[in-house]
Amino acid sequence: MQFRKLAIAAAIGLMGATAQQAFAADNTYFDNFTPGAATTTVLPVGSPAELTGPFVLSSPNFSQTLIANRANQLALGQSNSGNWDMIDTNRTGPDAGRYLFMPFETGTGGVQRVDLWDTNFNTRTVTIVESGTQGFVAGDASRWTPWGTYLTAEESWSEPNQVASSKGRLFEVINPTTAGTNGAIFEHRKIGPADIRVSHEGLAFDSNNNFYFIDERNDSHIFKFTSANPNATNGADFFGAGQTSVLRVGDGMTQEATGAYTWVALTNATGAALANTIVKTDGSGLPILDGRATPNVVDFVGTNFDRPEDLEIQTLADGSQRLYVATTTNSKVFSLDLANDSISLFASRDTFDAATGAAVGSAFTSPDNLAIDANGNIYIIEDQGSGRANIWMGTDADRDGIAENLAVWATLGTTGAEPTGLYFDLFDPNVAYVNVQHPSSGNDALFRIAAVPEPETYVMFLAGLGLMGLMARRRVG
Repeated sequence: MQFRKLAIAAAIGLMGATAQQAFAADNTYFDNFTPGAATTTVLPVGSPAELTGPFVLSSPNFSQTLIANRANQLALGQSNSGNWDMIDTNRTGPDAGRYLFMPFETGTGGVQRVDLWDTNFNTRTVTIVESGTQGFVAGDASRWTPWGTYLTAEESWSEPNQVASSKGRLFEVINPTTAGTNGAIFEHRKIGPADIRVSHEGLAFDSNNNFYFIDERNDSHIFKFTSANPNATNGADFFGAGQTSVLRVGDGMTQEATGAYTWVALTNATGAALANTIVKTDGSGLPILDGRATPNVVDFVGTNFDRPEDLEIQTLADGSQRLYVATTTNSKVFSLDLANDSISLFASRDTFDAATGAAVGSAFTSPDNLAIDANGNIYIIEDQGSGRANIWMGTDADRDGIAENLAVWATLGTTGAEPTGLYFDLFDPNVAYVNVQHPSSGNDALFRIAAVPEPETYVMFLAGLGLMGLMARRRVG
């Protein structure tokens, strides 16, 4: 039996796709599949199938196509240290949706750009931030800004009892769509004057341009930066002044609690560190606010989460928003109702498996990345560390922030690798992109996944899209 019966409603509402994907019914075929058990097959190291079909897809109507791979980039003389991580697109401005951006999560980090309108395999992918620029390491975060630039950040920070490292930095690419090879203007952006440092992964902006980020470790925290200039037209002005806060659920003493929450200020309204916060000097001699140590101070207690990682914002039909947070260690995903200041457990090992009707159990392991399709479904990408990892789709039909069930949507079986950065095209609801990161072969790869609809409804769907002019955008074949 099919998991979801697609009711064709053409793609009304899709034109309103913005930096936060809005929920709109029946705009994609990606949720039209039969749930089943995850595959246990893992390809041999360097198998040709790494570049032709590393994913086991849940529907025969889905297809996968190689868009870029590291070995090819190296052969072309590109600076490319590998470990391709989170993906975002140019969500606004001229040619919105044309490019994909992703950082390198290595000891010599960088950033590459993929031109989806370029049909030439050898020219579409360009490293715009050379590996190792400004000592950039462990590039993980990936987010387009409301003012039209690209952010990434370092997943690297020191323990509270250690001398502060020189990492944990946020960076902005000022010219992401126009930079030539190694030609990006790459600026360290302090998050407020106090320059709070953490081990970054997820970044997100809500509709009021509040900026959310996390510290990726056990017993760590979720943060919000409220800019004093939320409508700034550049990163210097946006991050130059504003208040940084940490999430506290209840009294903050229960790990991974749910229920009512508050934001506890770590700085004043302009961004100066408050008294009793942990202020240090980093390895480069710069004053910083230690975002890992400070939420453990009694005045600033934040709720502990075990390895919070990716963040995604969902906009509901009434305009309200939820912030989703994947926490890896205990295999949980949380949803924050930003309008009502309440947090819920969206998915865990107790969530029902759509294939069996029983609790999903240990089949659901180490959720890491998140993505949202055009129907508002939440996709959860595992980091199992064994070369085999699932991508699950969570169904939340009543939009209460709690999944009714999970279903395996795709499984990666590449030795040493994990799937990262799943991104659903904001301008083509039946196209997604995902990286195969750090395979044992060293040949990171980017794949396009397409949903091919049922023949009897495909013409109707294309007609609906055509009426709104969306077919004018050409995509990589």
